[in-house]
Amino acid sequence: MRQTRHRSRGDAQNPLFKRLALAVTDRALDDPHSLVSTKWLAEHLKSPDLRLLDASWYLPDMGRDAKAEYAATHIPGARYFDIDEIADLRTGLPHTVPPIEKFMARVRAMGVGDGHQVVVYDGMGIFSAPRVWWMFRLMGQKNIAVLDGGLPKWMAEGHPVTDEPPIIRDRHMTVTRQNQMIKDVTEVARAAKLGATEIIDARPAGRFTGADAEPREGMRSGHIPGSKNLFFGDLLNPNKTMKPAAALKTIFEKAGVDLSKPAITTCGSGVTAAILSLAMTRIGKDDHSVYDGSWSEWGMYADLPIATGDT
Repeated sequence: MRQTRHRSRGDAQNPLFKRLALAVTDRALDDPHSLVSTKWLAEHLKSPDLRLLDASWYLPDMGRDAKAEYAATHIPGARYFDIDEIADLRTGLPHTVPPIEKFMARVRAMGVGDGHQVVVYDGMGIFSAPRVWWMFRLMGQKNIAVLDGGLPKWMAEGHPVTDEPPIIRDRHMTVTRQNQMIKDVTEVARAAKLGATEIIDARPAGRFTGADAEPREGMRSGHIPGSKNLFFGDLLNPNKTMKPAAALKTIFEKAGVDLSKPAITTCGSGVTAAILSLAMTRIGKDDHSVYDGSWSEWGMYADLPIATGDT
């Protein structure tokens, strides 16, 4: 595949790489700590301090091969971030957070490290990329953003893609894990019992209420008692970009979420829960965490309570 050449105005000294590009009261613009547009990326594509990650991941019933798609077509310079391999494979749960040492080794091998501005995208628009955004933030990295609209929007606008592998040089990354950003099953069970924290479930309504079966065979149906349902797709526009901050806030409120409380996001396996986390960051709410095991863990244990029907 011949790489299309486009002029870039990227500059390693651009202040967008060193600070937020907007005030916290206005999340509609590009923010290199949360979400950037395809226009922003096109302007900074050739910056030497930019690192791109293709974090595409698909459910089995989608019939897509993320690795093969990356090998055939990706944004120039992008590395493939495999959320199923860069994970703790000892848990028996899908793509849970890896040990710090494994995370550091894998990102170093991808040439991602201190001083880089990272942009992560996926092949659905906004689907699995926020999971990697959240993981980097969990590891203490703030200079990471999701590409709004992902690869589909990038390609639809005629921006360059390639099948050429990137040139990679090792780069050290300093990791300081932010433990407040992740919750385990014990912490979620306590939160559900006490009711002082909002637990927000990103799955479709049918799976939340228990009307639809879970995609994993043998898994119980329903939701964590006391949790609220906010389907992640409701936060996105038809072109899979994220809705403006004011609209996001309204959607959370209509779902019955009290934004004055700390929040825990959950879903089927901890992937789309991160979309809720990204949306909350976009509206200026920072006291939220992800239940890493999500329903893959909660629904597996018969001694954990479940609720069915509406909230």
